[in-house]
Amino acid sequence: MRIHVIQHVPFEGPASIAEWAQERGHELTSGLALIEEFPAAETIDFLVVMGGPMAADDDVVSPWLAAERRFIAETIAAGRLVLGVCLGAQIVAAVIGGRVRRNEFKEIGWFPVEPTDDAPFEHLFSEWTGPVVVGQWHGDTFDLPEGMEPVLSSEACRNQAFVFDGRVVGVQFHLEWTWDALTELLVACPKDFEDRGRFVTSPEPFLDEAPERIASCRLRLFALLDAMAAVGPGVAGDAAL
Repeated sequence: MRIHVIQHVPFEGPASIAEWAQERGHELTSGLALIEEFPAAETIDFLVVMGGPMAADDDVVSPWLAAERRFIAETIAAGRLVLGVCLGAQIVAAVIGGRVRRNEFKEIGWFPVEPTDDAPFEHLFSEWTGPVVVGQWHGDTFDLPEGMEPVLSSEACRNQAFVFDGRVVGVQFHLEWTWDALTELLVACPKDFEDRGRFVTSPEPFLDEAPERIASCRLRLFALLDAMAAVGPGVAGDAAL
């Protein structure tokens, strides 16, 4: 498969997603949204939209967001696989008709997500039958289009994961972190810890818990990506935006 990754900042790259691609023999390319000339949607099979510290709904500060949303919409309309991570999930949610907003709580650390009582069955998340501890680093969230329910939720944030038309997935959390990726993020965004809210873990315990959590998240990530790859890209017109 031909995988293309949109990054929003250099320090939030594909990390374990790139490791999965290499192990499975897939081709992976990447570019920064701020300066990228996006590839034609039909030349890729799988689009991954990464996280970043900017707001997904602030086109004044980040005017390049409009072009990125158009490209994501074209990719979905072409029937390609799409995975949005954190900020990426918020942007994808906006593309399919949702809304980005500030969350009641900032969420940074290792916290559980689990299926909601009214979560639709999605085979891509069929093994997520109970709480799963994942990496969190966000202050914003997304509302889904009317009639669409999240697949996973957390105490701090209801909308943690969604599946649209079987090929488009958004996860508010992080499964892709490696040790290097997480430490880079800690160095780049220390001010995020100044607001020590209820769901903000200080850096020391965050890192203490990281080795165990990174290993378990990697297994979940590979299972999700394998399930998406098994679905494969479709044809233009498969998804109705």
